[in-house]
Amino acid sequence: MMPPNLREKAVRGFFWTFSHQAGKQGIGFVISIVLARMLSPELFGLVGMIGIVTNFGQVIIEGGLTSSLIRSDKVTDADFSTIFFFNLGMSVLIYLASWFAAPAIAAFFRQPVLIPMVRLYCLTFIISAFGAIQATRLTKELDFKTQLLVGLPAVVAGGVVGIVAAWFGAGVWSLVWMHLVQAVFSALHFWLRSAWRPSFVFEGGRLRHHLSFGYKLVLSALLFRGFKNLTQALIGRYFSAAQLGFYTRAQTLKQLPVDSMSMALNKVSYPLFASIQHDNQRLRVAYRSLMQQVLFWTAPLLIFAAVLAEPLFRILLTEKWLPAVPIFQLLCPVGILYPIHAYNLNVLNVKGRSDLFFRLEIIKVFLGSGFIFVGLQFGIFGLLAAEVVFSVAALVINTHYSGRLIDYTLRQQAADVGPTLLLTLVAGAGIWWFDASVSHWSDLARLVVGSGAGALIYLLLANALQLAPFIEVKKMVMNRR
Repeated sequence: MMPPNLREKAVRGFFWTFSHQAGKQGIGFVISIVLARMLSPELFGLVGMIGIVTNFGQVIIEGGLTSSLIRSDKVTDADFSTIFFFNLGMSVLIYLASWFAAPAIAAFFRQPVLIPMVRLYCLTFIISAFGAIQATRLTKELDFKTQLLVGLPAVVAGGVVGIVAAWFGAGVWSLVWMHLVQAVFSALHFWLRSAWRPSFVFEGGRLRHHLSFGYKLVLSALLFRGFKNLTQALIGRYFSAAQLGFYTRAQTLKQLPVDSMSMALNKVSYPLFASIQHDNQRLRVAYRSLMQQVLFWTAPLLIFAAVLAEPLFRILLTEKWLPAVPIFQLLCPVGILYPIHAYNLNVLNVKGRSDLFFRLEIIKVFLGSGFIFVGLQFGIFGLLAAEVVFSVAALVINTHYSGRLIDYTLRQQAADVGPTLLLTLVAGAGIWWFDASVSHWSDLARLVVGSGAGALIYLLLANALQLAPFIEVKKMVMNRR
């Protein structure tokens, strides 16, 4: 079990960051459902093409420097101000690069409309840079309550603009303006709610210090994002905008339970892990507890959603989105493994091993690219199958090396999460059998009764088997009473 003082910090931080993440994801999801009903899959595919560009740009702008600020024991105002101006300068350069690259991007995807879309959408680089350091300071101080008060209004404002624009026939531009307005509101609120202001200071020594750690992370992130976006780019290039729309919609739905809990805990765990980076025993205990908790709650959500995907998509998105169902079902196993990847990589970062992080990314990119290009020969579902196989292979690599740093091997990690995964499969099989026998019911009845029965089976078995993550939460709830 996690040490009491760390558990108290983690619970308090997790409450606010989960509220932020779940609220942001939940509101964003509702907005995306409304827009998905109003707009065609092709339009979401166009925005998915732009997303490939913005992912790279954001990585370069941040440069891993925010991670360096969070993990550093002694950080002064000079550090924050230096990184603020560096990020701002980089954002302008990346925006100019995006502006001139827009015709080439449009030519690659054979979509001329991408030229003005890229040039407008990528303004988010410069806008977001104005609030990045304020967000970093709040994360370092574990002040996730303020981030909640910043994030939710931004999502709502962007969503309202997007829906109104779609209502008046703006088409794909409604999605572009939604993201742009969200970035403006977020940056503006960070300035209004944060007392910190950058000083006119730029110290080359402090920049070199953070770059010595951060540049390896940015190279690693570029490799990771490049590979992660490879499937998306290939679908957009060799198939159609509609197919890419189905893929991005399946990805969004798959990431909803993963991001709500996993990203919330990841945001809390990194500064916490950094605070105990020199104590391997406490780090191992904290990591084990967090990993078990995330999987215990996210794995069944993804499996249940995969089993009930057809009625789920029909209710939320209507019949026009049903081609995304098999894509979603194939991606769910990748979502289950994502938290384990994230926490193992966090261990490398808090240990200051960005060099090892980078080397592992090189290995995984070469390995994954081979899988992807073999999968491409078998069409879009070959690509998706390759993504699943690679996720398992990458997990073995990540856990092996991070486990050596804190004496927590792949076998030990598998033993700790194995019961949860096995229980999830049992409950999922029960839902599948039940749903097959009531397929004549309405979609809503299948969804409500099936998921309810699955949750009941899962929790009852978890209690009977005394699974560690379930018992830990149960004790915390009982103690608070």
